[in-house]
Amino acid sequence: MSIQTYELVSTTDNGVELISYIALPEDASDTNPAPGIMVAPEWWGVVDHPKTITENLAKAGYAAVAMDVYGEGKLTADAAMANMWMEQVLADQDMLMARCRLILNDFSSQLAVNGDNLGAIGYCFGGKVVLDMAREGMPLKAVATFHGNPAAKQPADSNFKAKVLVAHGRDDSMVSMDAIEDLKSELDAADVDYTVDVYDNAKHGFTNPNADERAAKNDIDLGYNESAAKQSWENMLEFMKANLG
Repeated sequence: MSIQTYELVSTTDNGVELISYIALPEDASDTNPAPGIMVAPEWWGVVDHPKTITENLAKAGYAAVAMDVYGEGKLTADAAMANMWMEQVLADQDMLMARCRLILNDFSSQLAVNGDNLGAIGYCFGGKVVLDMAREGMPLKAVATFHGNPAAKQPADSNFKAKVLVAHGRDDSMVSMDAIEDLKSELDAADVDYTVDVYDNAKHGFTNPNADERAAKNDIDLGYNESAAKQSWENMLEFMKANLG
């Protein structure tokens, strides 16, 4: 399927431009809007990998947007820089959520996007972002995380309407199995419908083909696992199909 792509610029109240990346199925239009999926990238920003993910979602029939939560289109391959940017936005999580809500509103108002039929997927830091969006009660029907950070801005409650799919690597040294158990307890307490898939021999970043290169360059414990990446992607598409159609 051929697709169309373009930048979506959302401007915050204090004038920061959030330069997100949209991919649409070619047949999506105002008379045939596609269900929308928001993509929250890893801490590197909207680099090639999340752009490819949005394009693959568009090929699967979804309107998709890779969210620029850092602003100004900032991206990096340096873990220290990425960590600094991530810490900056996590230090003001209300601002971070306001940016997500702004992108969500601008994305869902695109004529080719069905704003009543939205999901979100997040990777690593982005996993926390999309879970927090659901915790905030944003209108998401389904949220999927890949090697995501499950730490809560505030615990899930009755505002949390989305169904959840968690793809976690058993050998993830950055997000422990205990952290996943804590997430399960949190979601249980809020009566959230969730599924957790744990992939053997998978480290943090297991879906990203650049993970090994980034690990070597930055001396951090990342690793790509092709079979886990493929299976978790297929599971996510099934999950979105079931919840967004």
